Amino acid sequence: MFAYKPKSLLLSLPKHISNSQNFLVNSNSQLSPPLSSLPPRPSIPQTKQAHAQIIVSGLAADSPLISHLLCFLALSPSTPFHYSLSLYQSIKYPSVFATNNMIRCFAKSDSPPQSLLLFSSMLRTCVKPNNHTFTFLLQACSRALALNEGAQVHTVAVKLGFGGYVFVRNALIHLYCSCSRIECSKRLFEENASSRDVVTWNSMLTAFVRDEQIGAAEKLFEEMPERDVISWSTMISGYVQNGRLEEGLECFKQMREKGMRLNEATLVSVLSASAQLGLLEHGRLVHSLVESLNFPLTVSLGTALIDMYAKCGCIEQSKLLFKNMPKKDIWTWNVMICGLASHGLGKEALAIFQRFIDEGFHPVNVTFIGVLGACSRAGLVSEGRRHFKLMTEKYSILPEMEHYGCMVDMLGRAGFLDEAVQLIEKMTVPPDPVLWATLLGACKIHGSIELGEKIGKKLLKLDPTHDGHYVQLASIYAKARKWEDVIRVRRLLVEQNTNKAAGWSLIEAQGTVHKFVAGDREHERSLEIYKMLEKIGIRIAESGYSPNVSSVLHDIGEEEKENAIKEHSERLAMAFGLLVTGAGDCIRIVKNLRVCEDCHEVSKIISKVFEREIIVRDGSRFHHFKDGKCSCLDYW
Repeated sequence: MFAYKPKSLLLSLPKHISNSQNFLVNSNSQLSPPLSSLPPRPSIPQTKQAHAQIIVSGLAADSPLISHLLCFLALSPSTPFHYSLSLYQSIKYPSVFATNNMIRCFAKSDSPPQSLLLFSSMLRTCVKPNNHTFTFLLQACSRALALNEGAQVHTVAVKLGFGGYVFVRNALIHLYCSCSRIECSKRLFEENASSRDVVTWNSMLTAFVRDEQIGAAEKLFEEMPERDVISWSTMISGYVQNGRLEEGLECFKQMREKGMRLNEATLVSVLSASAQLGLLEHGRLVHSLVESLNFPLTVSLGTALIDMYAKCGCIEQSKLLFKNMPKKDIWTWNVMICGLASHGLGKEALAIFQRFIDEGFHPVNVTFIGVLGACSRAGLVSEGRRHFKLMTEKYSILPEMEHYGCMVDMLGRAGFLDEAVQLIEKMTVPPDPVLWATLLGACKIHGSIELGEKIGKKLLKLDPTHDGHYVQLASIYAKARKWEDVIRVRRLLVEQNTNKAAGWSLIEAQGTVHKFVAGDREHERSLEIYKMLEKIGIRIAESGYSPNVSSVLHDIGEEEKENAIKEHSERLAMAFGLLVTGAGDCIRIVKNLRVCEDCHEVSKIISKVFEREIIVRDGSRFHHFKDGKCSCLDYW
């Protein structure tokens, strides 16, 4: 059998232990009266009551009884470790059954490596290990990410003849997977095809997913002779964690069609996919499943729901869920703060942050990304400066690129360009191109030609394949009427053959997700969509709309530029939304890039003339268009 070779073998194998010995104490023997009335998995108080009865009955020295109490504690989801240890130490001659359960308690504790010390002690006595011993030991090694120690246990298990047991093999696959030794997991899996159960397959599936080998995971999933809820949940989670969101949702659909029961992990993964894609209808479907199946609103599930509603534009629903959650952890608060920030509700985000502090929570780096992002989007400059200082001085959190990005964006958009430059120059890590691009955008807003030209040239050297930098720099030159420089930058754009990020917009309607790109004519209702675009054009022109074609960086006529803007992906999505939704219904759109100035203005006008609320989630924030106004107050 394959065995990983550790650097050194610290666990010596006494000669009196041979590979033919397997002394398993029967844990299913008839229980004595003090234990016979207990349920299969008693609570800690029930176990302690039984222990008290044992002592009162004068049976405290009865090793099998104490061993069974230890077994109950090992099976408990929250084991009181010191109580377990005191029980074990009260047994004069611990059996393999008692020792295995103590190893299991150690494995679940904050000190899983202690299991190995107990195992070493066990080897030096006449207590012989069995296959369960190695399963629990390997669980401890997996929890502690103790690869070398786990490999030593692997070696001993093979020498004693327990390496072929399916539970031991499963624990080994999980160990090597946890320690990122995927090839070792794979060799174990392939070594003995006859010694596999559904857990073996699931362990290998998990190994591929954790290593981001989604293709290998898909192949294995298809080959599985039997799939349980863990198999499906692992596959869905793998898709979602690797950004293949639509495939994750399709896998979830197939899982439901197969009649598989759902678990919390599946629901959390699917809610995450719905949130990232902005699919409110799908997210609501999952929420209805949670309620119909009577799932308790755990911290994980509640946090996922809050995140989904926030990212799908329903911030009021997020706030209601947050208010009614029976228990919250630090990530629940972080999700709420970040959700409020993305909707431009800066003062509410800061108020939630203050409640977070008042309730005794300690902020982490993500907390301040939300707080600083809230200050940036709402233009709360003095508050942003204060919280940045609070983060570094009071909580000793070193700023990361995201924190600097929020601060530069906040200062830049508020016109404090020199202060933003000084902040970048004082950074302890080299600024990335995104940071400079943020400041370049601020230079365009405030007409800072000299600084913008300097930053633009720097960006073209740092990241010459990004088309956005050329667009920004050309726009700055155009604003200063430096037409020769505009032409030069445009030529550079063509010569560099830059990788322009493809813009797309999603809209969910009638249970289906519809995706549009600029100038899209592939949709089955394309003719109707373009007729609606014409109708929109007439209505908004009557309201005084005049096109802003500054975002079109092509050497084409003004009329062609206007036509190009008319066919931006969000315009097509809005036209489709007006076709398929009822009068007065809200239109929700998700866009992968930041919305352009012209489309932002058009969206405001459409919301007024068509009497619709339009919610657009772009690459930066949420825009709630209603009655001719935007929630961002044109500060974006």
